[in-house]
Amino acid sequence: MRPAPNTTADRESDQTVAEKRAYEAVIERLSKASVDKHWEPYADIPWDDEDFLVRQDDPRWELPGVDKLGGHPWYRAQTPENRARIGLWRVATAMKIGLQFENLLKRGLLNYAYRLPNGSPEFRYVYHETIEEGHHGMMFQEFVNRTKFPINGMPGPLSLLAQITPWIPLISTELFFIFVLGGEDPIDHVQRKTLREGQIRHPLEETIMRIHIAEEARHISFARHYLRRRVPRMPRHRRFALGIVSPVVLGIMARIMLSPPGSMIKRFRIPEHVVREVYTGNPETAQQIRDSVGKTRELCAELGMMNPVQRRVWKAMGIWAAPAGKTAR
Repeated sequence: MRPAPNTTADRESDQTVAEKRAYEAVIERLSKASVDKHWEPYADIPWDDEDFLVRQDDPRWELPGVDKLGGHPWYRAQTPENRARIGLWRVATAMKIGLQFENLLKRGLLNYAYRLPNGSPEFRYVYHETIEEGHHGMMFQEFVNRTKFPINGMPGPLSLLAQITPWIPLISTELFFIFVLGGEDPIDHVQRKTLREGQIRHPLEETIMRIHIAEEARHISFARHYLRRRVPRMPRHRRFALGIVSPVVLGIMARIMLSPPGSMIKRFRIPEHVVREVYTGNPETAQQIRDSVGKTRELCAELGMMNPVQRRVWKAMGIWAAPAGKTAR
């Protein structure tokens, strides 16, 4: 039997070993789950079943009354066919932006994996995640193709700027996984809320959403565990810098994922005052953006990246909310 540690150094060493084993156990569990529970987009989705077909004038694409745009008098005054097309355009754009984000994510993950040493437990999991993200991309693009709409996703300048993302792991893997959470957490938050409230009426959208939520749960879990292991070990100055940059990344990403598509506004000639009332000037929309990054905000606070200076950046980005039971300062 190994003797109990009797010095501070011994206790710290044992704690480090235990934390490493716990972290590696999580990764092994996530890798096993990727084998045991995964989906193939062209095997597990009945794309050509009559009920799953995508038609632009299908009333099941209409936005529900509880939706901010769906409940607006301007939207309700449109023809049923136009209401359906607006709803379908918005879903398709979200999927196109999602697959573009996941394209950046896959390339970043592979850059991260490229430098991992032999025997690294992260290597296998990262490849599982990359494969799953590839399936998501095929699933989303197949949906977009079937709408027959000219969906472009991200605006051109933003898409060009985003090409730096896959190279972030070469500079800071911690920042890269903040970016990962910035793209995945807001969509996960909205999709879970949408399903919970019964807002989805088309079975194809619901099937895609449920597959995405199930597999993204693993991806989010890995990013969070990775950051919990790495950030506390960062030099103080680097952790401070990460705490300054993180809310900027999260604020931008949440708005990219949740803001109304400019192409939709232009194509359907949505009046400026409607966009202002529903999105840009609506306190509920601002709250939704704050809520969508809530889990990552709590994680940053847990990791010691929420001092008064850093908190000011969260407020400036419009994504600060005081922890439950506390008042904002």
